[in-house]
Order: sequence, then C-alpha cells, then structure tokens
Amino acid sequence: MAHGPNKDEKIVFVGDSRVRVKASKLIPQDFSAYPGKSEVFIPNFLLKEWMVGVVVLCGILALVMSEAAPLGYPADPTNTSFIPMPDWYFLFMYQLLKYPYTSDQFIVLGTLGVPGVLFGGLLLAPFLDTGPDRRFYKRPIASTLMFLGLIAVTYLTVTSWSHYQHELKEKNIIPEHIKREEEMHASKGTAGGEGATKKPAASAAAIVAPDDPAAAIYQKSTCISCHGGDMKGMPSAKIPALRGVGDKHDKAAILGIMKNGVGNMPAQYDANVSKGLSEADLDKLADWLSKQKAAQ
Repeated sequence: MAHGPNKDEKIVFVGDSRVRVKASKLIPQDFSAYPGKSEVFIPNFLLKEWMVGVVVLCGILALVMSEAAPLGYPADPTNTSFIPMPDWYFLFMYQLLKYPYTSDQFIVLGTLGVPGVLFGGLLLAPFLDTGPDRRFYKRPIASTLMFLGLIAVTYLTVTSWSHYQHELKEKNIIPEHIKREEEMHASKGTAGGEGATKKPAASAAAIVAPDDPAAAIYQKSTCISCHGGDMKGMPSAKIPALRGVGDKHDKAAILGIMKNGVGNMPAQYDANVSKGLSEADLDKLADWLSKQKAAQ
C-alpha cells in the first residue's frame, strides 16, 4: 500500500512483495527410501482406514438390527443353579482365573500381573520393534510372540467354553436365554390365530394360617432361602412354590423330603437343626406345610 502526505489522496493497493505466490502444485513426497510406505499418512492413508471402518460398522449395525440380542430372565441372586459366564471375548481371562497359580492367594497375579504384562507388551511393541521390515518371517521375535499369544487365547477360550457346556450337560441346565426364547415361541404358538382365546392366568394359592406359630418357624428355616419368604418358589430355577404343597404331600411325606431330599434338593433336616430348630419345631413346620392347600 502506498500513498503521499495528502489526506485526500486516493489509496492504491499494490500488493505485498513479502508474500510469495505459489506457482507450482503440491508434489507428493518420495517414500521410495522407506520400504512399505508409499503415501502420506494424513489424509491419504487415514482416509482409507476410516472408509473401511465405516463399512465394517454398517455391517455390524445391520447384524444387530436383524438379529435381536439373546436375553435371559431378570437377575435373581437367589437362583443358585445359574452359571455365570462372561462375553466370548473375555472367556480366555475367565479360564485363566480358574488355575491355581492365578487364583486364591495368587489372585493379584491373575487379575493384574499377567494381563498387565500382556497388554503392556502390546503398548510397548511399536517402541521395542523398530525394524524397517514388515514381513513377519523377517521379524522372528515379534512374530513368535504374536503366534504364541493367538494360540494361548484360542486355547483358553475353547477350554472355557467346553467346560461350560460340560457343566450344563452334567447339571441338566438349559441356558436362560435359550429357555426364554423357547417359552416366547411357545406362547406365540398357543396364542396365535384370530379365534384363539387366552386362558386367564392361574392365581397363586393363598398362604393358609399365616398367623400360625409355624409360620415364624418357616421364616427361620433353610426353606426360605430357595422357596422364598412368600413361598412362591423360583419357577425360572425349577424350584416349586410351597403354596398348595399340601395338595401333593401330607405331613409324613414332607418330613421325609426334609430328611432325605427330593430331586436336586438335598436333605435339609440336619441343616435346620444346626440353625437352632428343634425336632418339635420341624414337626410343627411339616404339619403347617401340609395344610397349605389351594382353595377349593
């Protein structure tokens, strides 16, 4: 910009010689001296990675929308037959914590020590392995560690799943999400059709003589831990309700179940005695339970 001392003089912009005009196009850098590198990381290489990531994400979203996630019953802390299992990508860690040298008194080693070394090694790998070669057979140390890690994770995952399937078969347990899905399909099948009429749900039998002294004995017994304080049991765990039990068993039969157990239920007589209940208390309890009959 140039002008004279006169204030009324017209100002004329003539440009600034300090700003250089770019006359040539941007020439890509030459990466021929670096094996395996052929383009600028940002934005050329990163843009392709983002595009691949978007395609994978869209595929995952399509799978999620087409197939609903398996859901079990609501969490029930009193369901002792439930076998907890982590998601598939944590099965190897779940199996690792079953071994004696990573559990019990060595639990810190199993939860912090081993995972810390493994994941710490992954974080430090780019700084420890700085060789220019990208072929795996020319990087024996890094490739060996990678294959050992893959083999270990695969073995622990398969072993954990095999143990879980064996335990289900041994205890004759159907996973909750499978059982619930079967029940949903069965209910849709029975309720399907335009002319189908829904049967009213059967109401639970009322507790007979709730003020009886034996009711207080029941609250102190081991029965309450499985059959519940309301005596409704846990249908999801195949634990029957005690309401209406008198329609199936008399006093003698109930005492026999206490002493000998039935099905998956072990004997509870000695356990109740160890809790402070006397033989007279258990006799009253059996008599009271035999009176629990559905209203006619």
